[in-house]
Amino acid sequence: MARAQLRFYEELNDFLKPGLHKQAFSHAFDRRTSIKDMIESFGVPHTEIDIILVNGESVDFSYIVQDGDRISVYPVFESLDVSPLVRLRPAPLRKTAFILDTNLGRLARYLRLLGFDCLYQNNFDDETVARLSREQHRCVLTRDRALLQRKIITHGYFVRAVRPRHQVQEVLARFDLYRQVHPFSRCSRCNGDLRAVDKQEIQDRLEPKTRKYFDSFRICTSCRQVYWQGSHHDRSLQLIAELTRKDPGI
Repeated sequence: MARAQLRFYEELNDFLKPGLHKQAFSHAFDRRTSIKDMIESFGVPHTEIDIILVNGESVDFSYIVQDGDRISVYPVFESLDVSPLVRLRPAPLRKTAFILDTNLGRLARYLRLLGFDCLYQNNFDDETVARLSREQHRCVLTRDRALLQRKIITHGYFVRAVRPRHQVQEVLARFDLYRQVHPFSRCSRCNGDLRAVDKQEIQDRLEPKTRKYFDSFRICTSCRQVYWQGSHHDRSLQLIAELTRKDPGI
């Protein structure tokens, strides 16, 4: 029976059984297998991986594991320049755009509040999420490892936190999105862009007190939802400050 030695680095250990954390270990295999399939057999989604070294040389996911191989697996780097090495995807996403699975609805609303393009519907199945991710070049956010193991998904992230507010803080930190925060620029209901609208254009849709006391409005270019700085605005500002705090202590 053939054997390979593997070691996973940094946050990839989150997916491994405790006895395999942060150390090299031997793995036996008895059939022809790609390195992608071997890695994912340990529960590590390929979307979390940026570099694989086999016997010190960079390889891609199609590499067929050989007896005696020494395999080192590294996560996606956000702040380290690894350009001299062969990376496992041709280029990063050109824009920050996400698609979220059905279990992350609150996270989607919070990210939209901060101005991020987040495609979400509570009736999306895994096949739809994977297809739209590929077609629209969106990064998948999920807590479902099996979803990230679909071959057509090239960009994805397994959200570790359970509480939605902590999830936002995790995503902002993981992708270093703080400078891209643009609150109140996107519809929290449908993800459409918001634009300023003249009060006269929508006054027939306003309640009497809203029409009397407020003059500045925005409207969603997709679903036509109207927004203004009502009594909830201060609470929204407090929430935004909490979500964008760089040292959340979680």
